[in-house]
Amino acid sequence: MTFDRSVKIAPSILSADFANFGAEIRAIEGQGADWVHVDVMDGHFVPNLTFGPPAVKAFRRHVKTVMDVHLMIAPVDPFIEAYAEAGADILTAHVEAGPHIHRTLQAIRGAGMKAGVALNPGTPAEAVAHLLDLAGLVCVMTVNPGFGGQTFIDMTAKIRTLRAMIGDRPVHIEVDGGVDPATAPVVVDAGADVLVAGSAVFRGGSVDKAEIYGQNIRAIRGAATAATNAA
Repeated sequence: MTFDRSVKIAPSILSADFANFGAEIRAIEGQGADWVHVDVMDGHFVPNLTFGPPAVKAFRRHVKTVMDVHLMIAPVDPFIEAYAEAGADILTAHVEAGPHIHRTLQAIRGAGMKAGVALNPGTPAEAVAHLLDLAGLVCVMTVNPGFGGQTFIDMTAKIRTLRAMIGDRPVHIEVDGGVDPATAPVVVDAGADVLVAGSAVFRGGSVDKAEIYGQNIRAIRGAATAATNAA
């Protein structure tokens, strides 16, 4: 993966048709998605249960861009190799998911993936201050993790702090939760460059009406790009 700070739209397939994942992934990529975001939940760290390594491996066959796998599980370390073998390009763990997040990021990198670290709304930016030379991505949660379709929580101050902390390091700032054309410019103006969007991308569309996915992606990208041009 090459690094650049252009705005990237990463639709979360948590909002896709669960009976038709392959076609849904091909549809969003065909309509301009930059990355495909996969939310892994364990029913323990967060109150929901989603995709294990076999499902992620099945998704991989259809993903032609970047597969961005977000682990909302605890513990993380025993599953790193499994998600590497499943084909994740980026593997993100939460600061709160274990006692040794530094070791976790080392293990993710050692398995050949880009390492991401996620911050819950109540976790300060300073929690990753000593991790930025290991991380390729910091995910700022703008909802409490566990469910799609939640209301955006304003974390712009945290994003600005992270942008200053990152400096020239090749580290993406990803925002996950409540991203739509109204909130996208707010977080991009603060310094985010990867926007995870679920319902805002999939709403109103289907594999048979994929052009609606494209309209939704372009609306988010257009609003975000306007913010970068105005900066």
